[in-house]
Amino acid sequence: MTDRLKTAEFETPEISIVVPMKEEMENVQPLISEIESALTGECSFEILCIDDGSEDATLARLVKAKNQRATLRVLHHAKCCGQSTAILTGVRAARAPWIATIDGDLQNPPVEIRKLIAARDDAQDPNLAMVAGQRIKREDGWFKRYCSRFANDVRRRVLKDGIRDTGCSLKLIRRDVFLALPNFDHMHRFLGALVLRTGSNVLTVEVEHRARTAGKTKYGLGNRLWTGIVDLAGVLWLKRRAKQPIIKEVE
Repeated sequence: MTDRLKTAEFETPEISIVVPMKEEMENVQPLISEIESALTGECSFEILCIDDGSEDATLARLVKAKNQRATLRVLHHAKCCGQSTAILTGVRAARAPWIATIDGDLQNPPVEIRKLIAARDDAQDPNLAMVAGQRIKREDGWFKRYCSRFANDVRRRVLKDGIRDTGCSLKLIRRDVFLALPNFDHMHRFLGALVLRTGSNVLTVEVEHRARTAGKTKYGLGNRLWTGIVDLAGVLWLKRRAKQPIIKEVE
């Protein structure tokens, strides 16, 4: 291991970029390169790619990329555990106080992470715990857009979280707040409501979106629309039972 790699291993970065990946071998190299181009010189960062039981060459390409970069860390699930679990694995391993999440499909431009960081800094809100990206224009097929729009509308009406596009993977969140949230499958779709439940603030920022050029989507009607509606009942239960006490220290 070179001196540069040793130094990077022990420094505490400002931002940890958490990227869940499943069978995205074509996107490994361009995604990591785009993240590095977007953030180098802007802040100190590390990239954590979590291979969620891929059956293609995703893991092999991640390992190859890791051997060439001091900023990249690779974690691997022996079998697929789902996107929420992959994100949690990355957040637990992360070293920075703030986490940026982004999908491994390259549909969210990594340069947009800078918008989230700037919005956090401009807000100057000590109670801000998450900045959520909101896609301006979805570059997906009509059926995927319909399912997402329907699920988002139902979720927003029921949870009243004020977030138009919870499916956008671009988010910036405090690591300690994330780790205190209830953990369950598909919880990444409800991060806004879960963070608000803690009494923290959430900010939204408009971001760009791109069409997928490699790999295949992992979501369809069964695991996006209907599953999301079932999960919604559980999140509503959690929200209704949350208590936010006003605490004063007695001197």
